[in-house]
Amino acid sequence: MKNKVFQTFGEAVADIPNGSTVMFPGFAGVGHPRNLMAALLSQGAKHLTGISNGSGGRDDQVDVATLINARQFQKMIMAFTASPHPSNVTVFDEMYQSGKIEAELVPQGTLAERIRAAGSGIGAFYTRTGVGTELAEGKETRVIDGKEYLLEYPLHADYAFLRALRADEFGNLQFKLSQRNFNPIMGMAAKTTIVEVEEDILKLGEIDPDNVHLSGIFVDRVVKIPADGIWDKINRR
Repeated sequence: MKNKVFQTFGEAVADIPNGSTVMFPGFAGVGHPRNLMAALLSQGAKHLTGISNGSGGRDDQVDVATLINARQFQKMIMAFTASPHPSNVTVFDEMYQSGKIEAELVPQGTLAERIRAAGSGIGAFYTRTGVGTELAEGKETRVIDGKEYLLEYPLHADYAFLRALRADEFGNLQFKLSQRNFNPIMGMAAKTTIVEVEEDILKLGEIDPDNVHLSGIFVDRVVKIPADGIWDKINRR
């Protein structure tokens, strides 16, 4: 069995090259792989394309905004490209308005389904979301049962960063509560999936099969968050 256990976050992200596409899960502060993000910040890869639900922006935590601020992304694909609060201008907002970063806005449900499609071997799918809006411009349409649909394509990535409650040596993962937002589908959609683990990395078979939320067949690298880790107590819900 291939050794998937890495000792440090730095080792786990060391080979990520410039120009890669990286997926970052998390929703409303929950399920973010902040240790891996911090390691990528130190590693310094540039000209990245990021795929995430939003652009981050919490000053007290490492998140997508931290990497955007470090000028590591050339493009972001997101469901939320701006804060709903006019007074909360993010780093991404400023960079986008000044032409320093590209953006692709994707409705949240479509974003999730495009990611799921990539991991499930689905070549394309039709959805009514976005019909009649600017998001439909340039897209193929089809009338099904008298209603217009848009053709959408899968979103693949070179790497996906995940955060899980526990893992075993093969990479089977168990998520806790809201960690099961984008984490499972992103783990299936990337060529290389890297996971930070809150609890111990167990022996194969020590996780009840009923509690495996993502099979280790999709996981390539796992790293245990050390007791003194920067973010070891974040996202435990």
